[in-house]
Amino acid sequence: MVTRRSLVAQLVRRDFQQRYVGSAAGWIWGVVHPLVLLLSWTFIFQICLKMKLPPGSVTQNYTMYLFCGMLPWLLFQETVLRSASSMVEHATLITRTLFPAEVVPVSIFLSSLIHHLIALLLVMGASAVVLKFVSPMVLLLPLYMLFIGLFAVGVGWFVASLQVYLRDTAQVLAVLMTLWFWFTPIMINEKQIPQRFQGLIRLNPMSWVVRAYRDRLLSAAWPSWQELAVLAVYSSAVFIAGGLFFRHLKRGFADVL
Repeated sequence: MVTRRSLVAQLVRRDFQQRYVGSAAGWIWGVVHPLVLLLSWTFIFQICLKMKLPPGSVTQNYTMYLFCGMLPWLLFQETVLRSASSMVEHATLITRTLFPAEVVPVSIFLSSLIHHLIALLLVMGASAVVLKFVSPMVLLLPLYMLFIGLFAVGVGWFVASLQVYLRDTAQVLAVLMTLWFWFTPIMINEKQIPQRFQGLIRLNPMSWVVRAYRDRLLSAAWPSWQELAVLAVYSSAVFIAGGLFFRHLKRGFADVL
């Protein structure tokens, strides 16, 4: 009998392999894409727009600041966007077998996490070369990856189940994710955001994650209890709510798909 753990492992392996079927470079493309994105953003914001970080920022190296901030966002974004269409893509399994559909967004997150870890090694290498510093606080990053995973899978369950019934969900999600991205201080420091929008930034869980990644990678500062508490509450609440929502709508998947 196949357990859920082994099923998730099979889905992760299958997803990772199928993503690069027929590709000569294989998994290397998973590293090339974020690097090209980083270089593009650096060129626009630092070279063309002369972006300067305010005093008191965790670093004055804009490229490193941007690189550390984009890592958690890309992991979250890929998990959520790919989860949206996951039920439709696995329709054959869901309608013909007793398949635990809820494991699919989990496997998508774990597959995306592989690329995230590779990119994280690149950041640490760049930090050692450019800043001559590798923070011991990187050992705490798995905790933040857990927070991202719970939050992203919870959101993924919401959008995946809605997509089964409302096929415009993925399109609406793409728009919302774009807005969410620009309301997350990835390109700029939180201090550069107008005061009237600071409340939205504080309510945005990804703002806390992005700041935490920068602090853990670029400084030796310990995380605050407030930061850990906020992320724990956000991620757990969304994970539980998403799971209950998915379980409720899952009953009709076979009929709709």
